[in-house]
Amino acid sequence: MADAMPIKAPKSFQMPQIPTIEDPAEERLHRKQKLAAAFRLFSKFGFDEGVAGHITARDPERLDHFWVNPFGMHFSHVRVSDLILVNHQGEVVEGEYPVNGAAFAIHSQVHQARPDCVAAAHAHSLYGKTWSSLGRLLDPLTQDSCAFYEDHGLFDDFTGVVYDLEEGKRICYALGNRKAVILRNHGLLTVGGTVDEAAWWFITMERTCQSQLLAEAAGEPIKIRHEHAALTQQQVGTRMAGWFQFQPLYARIVKEQPDLLE
Repeated sequence: MADAMPIKAPKSFQMPQIPTIEDPAEERLHRKQKLAAAFRLFSKFGFDEGVAGHITARDPERLDHFWVNPFGMHFSHVRVSDLILVNHQGEVVEGEYPVNGAAFAIHSQVHQARPDCVAAAHAHSLYGKTWSSLGRLLDPLTQDSCAFYEDHGLFDDFTGVVYDLEEGKRICYALGNRKAVILRNHGLLTVGGTVDEAAWWFITMERTCQSQLLAEAAGEPIKIRHEHAALTQQQVGTRMAGWFQFQPLYARIVKEQPDLLE
């Protein structure tokens, strides 16, 4: 599997790499900064819907704890200092705000089921929830959509707001070892080995839903052939690719809204 996208660059250019941070305190701050930035970006892209939606990052030391947005705070207001730490019993260990019950029911189970994943993202974005109502997987219609080719699942059920841990477990089963799952009549859920990756997969999956909805409204889209879609998935759907795609967005939002780092 390719770990990086091929480029042509001057010999002096060093391809950015996913950082390895040994100090837990430094890694914790790093994850929280990326988490706050992801919320600001989700707001900027219109993924907010009232108090719905959550992105989580596993704590680097307390592996059965995760950082998440405070319940009731708008994505556009989230700062590093606002993030709360929640354990797998649903208790707020650090922070002055409550936790969203659905965030706990879903994300606690995702973090337990997927030790390979640091982060998970879910929001009620317009095109994601619209596509989810069809109860279908996405087709390989574009180069970007191939990131999800044979790498996303479908949770083909809806019984209301997810407050039950058993429901969270069923969502994890539908997710499997993939990078994303479509929650029928609900929206999208993405995961990643970094906050950057999970956030980017959500952003590009939302756009993929939009693209397929537009294509099907206009006519009968032509699907990319299996062998070409599978090859492209290895080019644009790797963890390195997901992490790298987020970096320009992170630089942009920090420059525009530096208070998110407070």
